[in-house]
Amino acid sequence: MGRNKRPKVAFVLSGGASLGAIQAGMLRALFERDVRADLLVGTSAGALNGAFLASRPQTVETADALGEVWRGLRRGQAFPLNPLTGLLGFLGARDHLVPDSGLRRLVSRYLEYDRLEELPLPLHVVAVDVITGEELRVSSGSVLDAVVASAAIPAVFAPVELDGRFLMDGGVANNTPISHAVELGAERIYVLPTGHACALEAAPGSALGMALHGIGLLTHRRLVEDIERHRDEVNLVVLPPPCPLDVQPIDFSQADELIERGYADACEFLDGGGAERPPIRMHEHSHRTVAPKKSAARPGGARSAARCA
Repeated sequence: MGRNKRPKVAFVLSGGASLGAIQAGMLRALFERDVRADLLVGTSAGALNGAFLASRPQTVETADALGEVWRGLRRGQAFPLNPLTGLLGFLGARDHLVPDSGLRRLVSRYLEYDRLEELPLPLHVVAVDVITGEELRVSSGSVLDAVVASAAIPAVFAPVELDGRFLMDGGVANNTPISHAVELGAERIYVLPTGHACALEAAPGSALGMALHGIGLLTHRRLVEDIERHRDEVNLVVLPPPCPLDVQPIDFSQADELIERGYADACEFLDGGGAERPPIRMHEHSHRTVAPKKSAARPGGARSAARCA
């Protein structure tokens, strides 16, 4: 690589359902500091954010527009519960509990291109083959189908058929697909994890909430392992997700807090030289009590963030 050649940069966007709002704040912090991606790799909610970003300029205004999408989102739009569909799923007449019509409407509302290969900024989304369990990277074809497939939480949404294969949520195998960014030739990888609800006072009270929380715990383990696997292979920059966090991934009412905490923590990390240091050694953890909420910083302000390494 020439002395003055800019390294190939990838943004890796993890899944996390409602916690995907955190990435809007992280993106704002990156764009303020002139950090831009050459390619995007996303899973589930990260695929949704990637599809929004891939067709728009990498600017603060785009990050703020994505934040407004999350602020206006309600659970019923992503998970429109239908008693009949739920009953049929419970009885074994269907393989899912929630129709994906709401998710499709949500995604299509913000798409500006029909096919992945048409996007100005290359986007690759990760999904899983329902039959073989194979982890797949989708880089061409319908943007809508690819994103919905990547976000098709097993048993919650129906699998999506692509090229004769039925695909489900990529988070089942690889919620933060660092390995795919490495395979695509990225030399500097910014990882935007959503973290998990590590400060809950009690277990989620609904079946859907428990499913999303459980997936979050499992996928966090894979993230820890992948950071260790690739830390010496590429220039890896892992932005810190908010911690402690008591927002469940099914709770879409806390987008404002999540965006602002994601922004403030990323600003503190980047301005403190975090991007120039080796990634922290993350580990699974919990908090016995929920820390008191502090007033989150508005863009342009600052807040000291409590984080767990």
